[in-house]
Amino acid sequence: MANVLVVEDDPFVRSALIRELTERAHAVRSAGTALDALREVTRAAPDVVILDLGLPDLDGAEALKMLRGVSDVPVIVATARDDETEIVRLLNAGADDYLIKPFSAEHLSARLGAVLRRSQQTARPRAYQVGGLRVDPDRREAFLDDRPLDLTRREFDLLAHLASRPGHVVSRRELLTEVWRQPYGDDQTIDVHLSWLRRKLGETASRPRYLHTVRGVGVKLMAP
Repeated sequence: MANVLVVEDDPFVRSALIRELTERAHAVRSAGTALDALREVTRAAPDVVILDLGLPDLDGAEALKMLRGVSDVPVIVATARDDETEIVRLLNAGADDYLIKPFSAEHLSARLGAVLRRSQQTARPRAYQVGGLRVDPDRREAFLDDRPLDLTRREFDLLAHLASRPGHVVSRRELLTEVWRQPYGDDQTIDVHLSWLRRKLGETASRPRYLHTVRGVGVKLMAP
């Protein structure tokens, strides 16, 4: 059983989703607008959010961005557009999975189960230490020379994955699969996040300290 927040403005679709999820023993709350969804998430964090993109008050991508600003809760976006570019954009914006409307109750249940299994994996060490860099996945905290680092959700996930394999070259495909949770994507997305991360680590691509790019292969994190 999971605590599920359904964000859907169509009352008929919302009722159908609530009924299907309740029959599968999930505890369900609902919201009809993006702002109501934000209030629900901050009031009591659900285990997963099913987010319709056709909301009346905010664009779906903007709603997703605002959700990501207040919570790391897994989000499954529901969209009527079967468009690869749009799907990639949403996954890069922080969605954990997606559903193309219309979808069956079985499809929804399978996607929901997969997202919950990923989010409930807890076999992680208490912290990774690489030189003066310390990353704590459970507390979602990172420190450089005992200074806290102010990282976005994706920056932290990227740093934590690299810190879990210090000295090893991690391919871009692996980063897309393990950090972005998608089998394909734009390399530029990785480059942009690496650039932001380098800036916060006090280094540049031309003068790296921790993050070293291996041309044509990937990137590795190692102590200076």
